[in-house]
Amino acid sequence: MSILEITDLHVSVTTDDGPKELLHGVDLTVRGGETHAIMGPNGSGKSTLAYAIAGHPRYEVIAGSVTLDGADVLEMSVDERARAGLFLAMQYPVEVPGVSMANFLRSAATAVRGEAPKLRTWVKEVKTAMSDLDIDPAFADRSVNEGFSGGEKKRHEVLQLSLLKPKIAILDETDSGLDVDALRVVSDGVNRYRAAGDVGVLLITHYTRILKHITPDVVHVFAGGRIVASGGADLANELEEHGYEKYAATGSGAEVAS
Repeated sequence: MSILEITDLHVSVTTDDGPKELLHGVDLTVRGGETHAIMGPNGSGKSTLAYAIAGHPRYEVIAGSVTLDGADVLEMSVDERARAGLFLAMQYPVEVPGVSMANFLRSAATAVRGEAPKLRTWVKEVKTAMSDLDIDPAFADRSVNEGFSGGEKKRHEVLQLSLLKPKIAILDETDSGLDVDALRVVSDGVNRYRAAGDVGVLLITHYTRILKHITPDVVHVFAGGRIVASGGADLANELEEHGYEKYAATGSGAEVAS
Protein backbone atom coordinates (compact mmCIF):
# COMPACT_ATOMS: atom_id res chain seq x y z
CA MET A 1 0.00 0.00 0.00
CA SER A 2 1.40 3.37 -1.04
CA ILE A 3 1.32 6.29 1.39
CA LEU A 4 1.64 10.00 0.63
CA GLU A 5 2.45 11.86 3.84
CA ILE A 6 2.40 15.66 4.08
CA THR A 7 3.63 17.06 7.38
CA ASP A 8 3.52 20.71 8.54
CA LEU A 9 3.91 21.94 4.97
CA HIS A 10 4.59 25.66 4.51
CA VAL A 11 4.84 27.05 0.98
CA SER A 12 5.59 30.54 -0.33
CA VAL A 13 5.65 32.25 -3.70
CA THR A 14 7.69 35.24 -4.86
CA THR A 15 5.65 38.35 -5.61
CA ASP A 16 6.55 41.92 -6.56
CA ASP A 17 6.39 42.72 -2.84
CA GLY A 18 8.65 39.83 -1.87
CA PRO A 19 7.95 36.27 -0.66
CA LYS A 20 4.38 35.54 0.37
CA GLU A 21 3.47 32.46 2.39
CA LEU A 22 0.49 30.60 0.92
CA LEU A 23 0.35 27.38 2.93
CA HIS A 24 0.61 27.58 6.70
CA GLY A 25 1.22 24.07 8.00
CA VAL A 26 -0.70 21.42 6.07
CA ASP A 27 -0.89 17.91 7.52
CA LEU A 28 -2.43 15.21 5.33
CA THR A 29 -1.95 11.47 4.75
CA VAL A 30 -3.36 9.69 1.69
CA ARG A 31 -3.08 5.90 1.60
CA GLY A 32 -3.59 3.53 -1.27
CA GLY A 33 -7.25 2.64 -1.57
CA GLU A 34 -8.39 6.01 -0.18
CA THR A 35 -9.99 8.97 -1.91
CA HIS A 36 -9.64 12.35 -0.20
CA ALA A 37 -11.58 15.38 -1.38
CA ILE A 38 -10.24 18.86 -0.62
CA MET A 39 -12.89 21.57 -0.80
CA GLY A 40 -12.64 25.27 -0.11
CA PRO A 41 -13.30 28.73 -1.50
CA ASN A 42 -11.22 30.48 -4.15
CA GLY A 43 -7.91 31.64 -2.75
CA SER A 44 -7.77 29.08 0.03
CA GLY A 45 -4.57 27.40 -1.22
CA LYS A 46 -5.93 24.18 -2.72
CA SER A 47 -4.09 24.46 -6.03
CA THR A 48 -0.97 25.68 -4.25
CA LEU A 49 -0.89 22.36 -2.40
CA ALA A 50 -1.22 20.40 -5.65
CA TYR A 51 1.54 22.32 -7.42
CA ALA A 52 3.89 22.20 -4.44
CA ILE A 53 3.58 18.41 -4.28
CA ALA A 54 4.15 18.12 -8.03
CA GLY A 55 7.23 20.39 -7.91
CA HIS A 56 6.10 23.54 -9.71
CA PRO A 57 9.15 25.87 -9.63
CA ARG A 58 7.06 28.92 -8.70
CA TYR A 59 6.22 27.47 -5.29
CA GLU A 60 8.93 27.19 -2.63
CA VAL A 61 8.57 24.81 0.28
CA ILE A 62 9.93 26.73 3.28
CA ALA A 63 9.12 24.14 5.97
CA GLY A 64 7.65 20.70 6.40
CA SER A 65 7.97 17.45 4.46
CA VAL A 66 6.31 15.40 1.71
CA THR A 67 7.10 11.70 1.42
CA LEU A 68 5.85 8.92 -0.83
CA ASP A 69 6.38 5.45 0.61
CA GLY A 70 9.03 6.96 2.88
CA ALA A 71 10.99 8.62 0.05
CA ASP A 72 11.55 12.38 0.26
CA VAL A 73 9.46 13.84 -2.56
CA LEU A 74 10.88 17.34 -2.08
CA GLU A 75 14.37 16.09 -2.97
CA MET A 76 13.11 14.74 -6.30
CA SER A 77 12.99 16.56 -9.63
CA VAL A 78 9.59 16.87 -11.30
CA ASP A 79 10.21 13.88 -13.57
CA GLU A 80 11.49 11.81 -10.66
CA ARG A 81 8.25 12.51 -8.79
CA ALA A 82 6.28 11.24 -11.78
CA ARG A 83 8.39 8.11 -12.05
CA ALA A 84 7.98 7.53 -8.30
CA GLY A 85 4.22 7.35 -8.80
CA LEU A 86 2.82 10.87 -8.40
CA PHE A 87 0.41 12.25 -11.00
CA LEU A 88 -1.12 15.71 -11.33
CA ALA A 89 -4.18 16.35 -13.50
CA MET A 90 -3.97 20.10 -13.97
CA GLN A 91 -6.84 22.54 -13.68
CA TYR A 92 -5.66 24.21 -16.89
CA PRO A 93 -3.84 21.61 -19.03
CA VAL A 94 -1.20 23.19 -21.26
CA GLU A 95 -0.95 22.92 -25.03
CA VAL A 96 2.18 21.37 -26.55
CA PRO A 97 2.28 22.27 -30.25
CA GLY A 98 4.19 19.90 -32.51
CA VAL A 99 4.01 16.89 -30.17
CA SER A 100 1.29 14.38 -31.02
CA MET A 101 -0.81 12.83 -28.31
CA ALA A 102 0.35 9.37 -29.46
CA ASN A 103 4.05 10.24 -29.10
CA PHE A 104 3.49 12.07 -25.83
CA LEU A 105 1.62 9.17 -24.23
CA ARG A 106 4.13 6.52 -25.34
CA SER A 107 7.09 8.66 -24.20
CA ALA A 108 5.44 9.23 -20.82
CA ALA A 109 4.67 5.53 -20.42
CA THR A 110 8.27 4.65 -21.34
CA ALA A 111 9.63 7.07 -18.73
CA VAL A 112 7.33 5.79 -15.99
CA ARG A 113 7.63 2.07 -16.77
CA GLY A 114 11.37 2.14 -17.41
CA GLU A 115 11.06 0.62 -20.89
CA ALA A 116 9.08 1.27 -24.04
CA PRO A 117 5.76 -0.62 -24.09
CA LYS A 118 5.53 -3.22 -26.84
CA LEU A 119 3.87 -1.52 -29.78
CA ARG A 120 1.16 -4.08 -30.49
CA THR A 121 -0.08 -4.29 -26.91
CA TRP A 122 0.36 -0.53 -26.44
CA VAL A 123 -1.85 0.35 -29.41
CA LYS A 124 -4.58 -1.91 -28.06
CA GLU A 125 -4.19 -0.42 -24.57
CA VAL A 126 -4.49 3.14 -25.87
CA LYS A 127 -7.48 2.36 -28.10
CA THR A 128 -9.33 0.73 -25.21
CA ALA A 129 -8.62 3.64 -22.86
CA MET A 130 -9.70 6.18 -25.48
CA SER A 131 -12.90 4.26 -26.17
CA ASP A 132 -13.72 4.16 -22.45
CA LEU A 133 -13.44 7.96 -22.35
CA ASP A 134 -15.35 8.54 -25.62
CA ILE A 135 -12.25 10.08 -27.23
CA ASP A 136 -12.15 10.09 -31.02
CA PRO A 137 -9.13 7.97 -32.16
CA ALA A 138 -8.20 10.82 -34.53
CA PHE A 139 -7.11 12.83 -31.49
CA ALA A 140 -4.05 10.57 -31.17
CA ASP A 141 -2.51 12.33 -34.18
CA ARG A 142 -3.24 15.85 -32.94
CA SER A 143 -0.80 17.98 -30.95
CA VAL A 144 -1.18 17.71 -27.18
CA ASN A 145 -4.26 19.72 -26.15
CA GLU A 146 -3.86 22.12 -29.11
CA GLY A 147 -7.30 23.34 -30.13
CA PHE A 148 -9.01 21.03 -27.63
CA SER A 149 -12.10 22.15 -25.77
CA GLY A 150 -12.01 22.29 -21.97
CA GLY A 151 -13.84 18.97 -21.74
CA GLU A 152 -11.51 17.32 -24.27
CA LYS A 153 -8.47 18.46 -22.30
CA LYS A 154 -9.88 16.99 -19.09
CA ARG A 155 -10.64 13.67 -20.80
CA HIS A 156 -7.04 13.53 -21.98
CA GLU A 157 -5.81 14.16 -18.44
CA VAL A 158 -7.80 11.12 -17.31
CA LEU A 159 -6.53 9.18 -20.34
CA GLN A 160 -2.99 9.78 -19.06
CA LEU A 161 -4.10 8.67 -15.61
CA SER A 162 -5.48 5.38 -16.95
CA LEU A 163 -2.37 4.62 -19.00
CA LEU A 164 0.36 5.72 -16.55
CA LYS A 165 -1.29 4.10 -13.51
CA PRO A 166 0.33 6.22 -10.79
CA LYS A 167 0.33 5.31 -7.09
CA ILE A 168 -1.20 8.65 -6.07
CA ALA A 169 -3.31 10.85 -8.35
CA ILE A 170 -3.84 14.53 -7.55
CA LEU A 171 -6.82 15.87 -9.51
CA ASP A 172 -6.92 19.68 -9.44
CA GLU A 173 -10.48 20.77 -10.24
CA THR A 174 -10.85 18.14 -12.94
CA ASP A 175 -14.59 18.87 -12.94
CA SER A 176 -14.25 22.55 -13.89
CA GLY A 177 -15.68 23.41 -17.30
CA LEU A 178 -17.34 20.03 -17.82
CA ASP A 179 -20.92 19.60 -18.96
CA VAL A 180 -23.08 16.86 -17.44
CA ASP A 181 -22.09 14.18 -19.96
CA ALA A 182 -18.37 14.97 -19.84
CA LEU A 183 -18.47 14.97 -16.04
CA ARG A 184 -19.93 11.47 -16.06
CA VAL A 185 -17.34 10.17 -18.54
CA VAL A 186 -14.42 11.72 -16.66
CA SER A 187 -15.71 10.48 -13.30
CA ASP A 188 -16.15 6.97 -14.69
CA GLY A 189 -12.54 7.09 -15.86
CA VAL A 190 -11.33 8.06 -12.40
CA ASN A 191 -13.42 5.30 -10.84
CA ARG A 192 -11.93 2.71 -13.22
CA TYR A 193 -8.47 3.85 -12.15
CA ARG A 194 -9.45 3.51 -8.47
CA ALA A 195 -10.87 0.03 -9.04
CA ALA A 196 -7.82 -1.22 -10.92
CA GLY A 197 -5.44 -1.19 -7.96
CA ASP A 198 -4.52 -0.09 -4.46
CA VAL A 199 -4.13 3.58 -5.40
CA GLY A 200 -4.80 6.89 -3.69
CA VAL A 201 -6.70 9.91 -5.00
CA LEU A 202 -6.51 13.52 -3.81
CA LEU A 203 -9.45 15.27 -5.45
CA ILE A 204 -9.52 19.09 -5.30
CA THR A 205 -12.85 20.71 -6.08
CA HIS A 206 -15.13 23.65 -5.29
CA TYR A 207 -18.38 21.79 -5.78
CA THR A 208 -20.10 18.59 -4.71
CA ARG A 209 -21.34 17.60 -8.16
CA ILE A 210 -18.28 15.46 -8.93
CA LEU A 211 -18.62 13.83 -5.50
CA LYS A 212 -21.96 12.46 -6.61
CA HIS A 213 -19.96 10.34 -9.08
CA ILE A 214 -16.70 9.81 -7.14
CA THR A 215 -17.39 8.94 -3.52
CA PRO A 216 -14.70 10.25 -1.15
CA ASP A 217 -13.60 8.45 1.99
CA VAL A 218 -12.63 11.72 3.64
CA VAL A 219 -13.55 15.35 2.93
CA HIS A 220 -11.22 18.14 4.05
CA VAL A 221 -12.09 21.84 4.19
CA PHE A 222 -9.28 24.18 3.16
CA ALA A 223 -9.24 27.79 4.38
CA GLY A 224 -6.42 30.24 4.92
CA GLY A 225 -3.78 27.89 3.59
CA ARG A 226 -4.51 25.01 5.95
CA ILE A 227 -6.97 22.21 6.61
CA VAL A 228 -9.53 23.53 9.09
CA ALA A 229 -11.99 20.62 9.19
CA SER A 230 -12.24 16.99 8.08
CA GLY A 231 -15.10 14.53 7.95
CA GLY A 232 -17.03 12.05 5.87
CA ALA A 233 -19.07 12.56 2.73
CA ASP A 234 -21.77 14.27 4.79
CA LEU A 235 -19.37 17.21 5.28
CA ALA A 236 -19.54 17.88 1.54
CA ASN A 237 -23.32 17.98 1.76
CA GLU A 238 -23.06 20.53 4.58
CA LEU A 239 -20.79 22.69 2.46
CA GLU A 240 -23.22 22.48 -0.45
CA GLU A 241 -26.03 23.69 1.79
CA HIS A 242 -24.29 26.29 3.95
CA GLY A 243 -21.14 27.27 2.06
CA TYR A 244 -17.69 28.00 3.47
CA GLU A 245 -18.41 31.05 5.58
CA LYS A 246 -17.89 29.55 9.01
CA TYR A 247 -14.72 27.78 7.90
CA ALA A 248 -13.33 30.88 6.22
CA ALA A 249 -13.45 32.57 9.61
CA THR A 250 -11.41 29.70 11.07
CA GLY A 251 -8.64 30.21 8.53
CA SER A 252 -8.80 33.96 8.36
CA GLY A 253 -5.44 34.38 10.05
CA ALA A 254 -3.72 33.68 6.74
CA GLU A 255 -3.82 35.55 3.48
CA VAL A 256 -3.65 33.10 0.61
CA ALA A 257 -4.15 32.67 -3.10
CA SER A 258 -4.66 29.43 -5.01
